[in-house]
Amino acid sequence: MSLTTILMTVFSTTLIYAAPLIFTALGGTFSERSGVVNVGLEGMMIVGAFSSTVFNLAFANVLGSATPWISLLVGAVFGLLFSILHAVATINFRADHIISGTVLNLMAPALCVFLTRIFYSGKGQTPVLDQSMGTFTFPVLSQIPFIGKVLFTRTSLVAFLAVLVGIASWYFLYRTNIGLRLRSVGENPTAADTLGINVGTYRYLGVLLSGFLGGIGGAVMAQSITLNFSASTISGQGFMSLAAMIFGKWNPLGATGAAIFFGLAQSLPIIGGYIPVLSHVNSVWFQIAPYAITVIVLVFFLGKAVAPAADGQNYIKGK
Repeated sequence: MSLTTILMTVFSTTLIYAAPLIFTALGGTFSERSGVVNVGLEGMMIVGAFSSTVFNLAFANVLGSATPWISLLVGAVFGLLFSILHAVATINFRADHIISGTVLNLMAPALCVFLTRIFYSGKGQTPVLDQSMGTFTFPVLSQIPFIGKVLFTRTSLVAFLAVLVGIASWYFLYRTNIGLRLRSVGENPTAADTLGINVGTYRYLGVLLSGFLGGIGGAVMAQSITLNFSASTISGQGFMSLAAMIFGKWNPLGATGAAIFFGLAQSLPIIGGYIPVLSHVNSVWFQIAPYAITVIVLVFFLGKAVAPAADGQNYIKGK
């Protein structure tokens, strides 16, 4: 196998696995920038994966090749609706953010697997999708010598869209008035309140954006990687996204780059067989690598990364 083909395989596989992590990590960034800790990203991904898969199976014959892309929006909407539970618990009832997120992570798989059994005659998983995202070759860019084949041939279109969303998220947070206000309620909600900024409204915005993007992340996972929904469709990707957000220092661009790194870690079981140096390594090591790397990153960077000052703190007006 030529060097160009090896690099193309590594880059394409990395992006395919990175795409759901990018969307979900960006969602976590919005939530925590507003001051609400969101460890429930895993649950939001599960709801997005389930709802998008059910929609895909139901409307694939009608919508054809557009089905996976419309399914992303369906997953986003249901992820947003599911995130309302976290918003109400933490903002209105001032519940502990970690406990609320943990409840979401426990509720989502049980609920979605239960509904799967109801919808599909007692089976614990859905049928395999006929309409999936697959790979994409950019018409003009793929013709560029070497770079075109490595970067733009049989790659993940949704991953490139995710990177663009990451750039747009950075602009939104750091170059718009709404983004500035959202960050202000995560840094000093009392000061923001005295300036007439509605702390609750902007925290709701942050949490709902996290649910929206987390739902897309789960939908991408189901539409492009697992190609169905089961209890194992989302298996730790929400926590990897949380680690990517921390590794990226709560910055959309940093979170995007970190998610690509974790995507590379997740793709090791596949690309390891194509790299001569790694081809003789036992595949078990590649399977545990993403989770081991996640723990290592959290150990080394959690203490050094500085979260928004009011992250995880419930705000009571007048106190």
